[in-house]
Amino acid sequence: MKTFYNLINKSLLPIILLLAGTDVIAQEGYYIISGTVKDKNTRKTIEYATVSITDKNIGTVSNADGDFLIKIPESINASSVDFSCIGYATFRFPVKGESVTGLDIRLDPIAAMLSAVIIQAWDVDRLLREAINKIEKNYSSSPTMVTGFYRETMKKKRNYINVSEAVVDVYKTAYTENIERDRVQIVKGRKLLSHKKTDTLSVNLLGGPTLSVFMDIVKNLDVLLDRETFPYLTFSMGNATQIDGRDQYVISFRPQVRTPEPLFSGSFFINKESMAFTRAEYTLDMSDRNKVTSMILKKKPTGLRFRPEELSYVVSYREQNGKTYLSYIRSEMKFKCDWKRKLFSTNYDIVSEMAVTDIVNQNVSAISRKEAFLPNQSLGDRVANFHDDDFWGAYNIIEPDESLESGVAKLKKQYR
Repeated sequence: MKTFYNLINKSLLPIILLLAGTDVIAQEGYYIISGTVKDKNTRKTIEYATVSITDKNIGTVSNADGDFLIKIPESINASSVDFSCIGYATFRFPVKGESVTGLDIRLDPIAAMLSAVIIQAWDVDRLLREAINKIEKNYSSSPTMVTGFYRETMKKKRNYINVSEAVVDVYKTAYTENIERDRVQIVKGRKLLSHKKTDTLSVNLLGGPTLSVFMDIVKNLDVLLDRETFPYLTFSMGNATQIDGRDQYVISFRPQVRTPEPLFSGSFFINKESMAFTRAEYTLDMSDRNKVTSMILKKKPTGLRFRPEELSYVVSYREQNGKTYLSYIRSEMKFKCDWKRKLFSTNYDIVSEMAVTDIVNQNVSAISRKEAFLPNQSLGDRVANFHDDDFWGAYNIIEPDESLESGVAKLKKQYR
């Protein structure tokens, strides 16, 4: 069995350090479609819904408040925008080449069609084996260049102490190849750091943007689909659902034995028709926090105590023109820190996410190692400070939610 610790050393997961104490001009000529995505029945906002231009590889996601904004190039003559989310019917909104703001998009929930039942190990094995065997057919067989918007936020208690954002290019070789030549390049980025003396404990996340390489579970099978780990897991069939209007198998898994390294529990979503992996949700077993700590913590000051609380991931894919492409990745890490002799600990929360905003699959050139963002680098060390509100121009981004907007406003005040 490939050990989880070895995967960590390959920067499969972000590594945190606890320490005391070139711009590209975006294309012009676009219009904006913006609003909020909600459940049609409950009217509750829907977070992380996919927002994409119909029959195009351009898109984004709604934020934690359900708000979205997509910038559509005038040159592509778009006809409509699709809104989709797990468990909802896809909604198509027609566009006419002009900006529309304040939209109230309502998605219809889909009733589950299959009750949860326990299935035999060989049934799961058969489904997973078929899905793995069809990766070559379902995913790109040639190199692609993925453009994405990456954001990482760090909170101390309820206050943001670090916000870093970037537009990234991700070179991906064919899905029949491993990830050794896949690389990430920073196109444009910015950051805000807290200058308060009370925030002297800074947190560096190493290799954040490389999530798009290492956490692509279909291309990097060692993450979740290493068959050597299957005997250590127990599987069950979850409630059937739909994603992008397509029926999905839902296979849940959890550890059934203790191993030298912690295992994940979570769910796979597999397209019933094509047998393509479309989504994975998973969390790391925290029953032995000492093991988890040794994996994710690289350095800390003497006298500081560190306690991991949660490490969870979401990876989703989207089908376009008969192929399935990476669409969205989200990582959340929660932990507590306190100094010896102090009574109370402090909660920290790190969220990293990347939404794929464009995909090019023809005449693609590789990113050189010299230009690549490396797993041992921190995004905050590679980008400049915030300086203007129209920084992103025509690039599609993930709209900041209300709490993040408020956090950014507070951090900006420290720079004045």
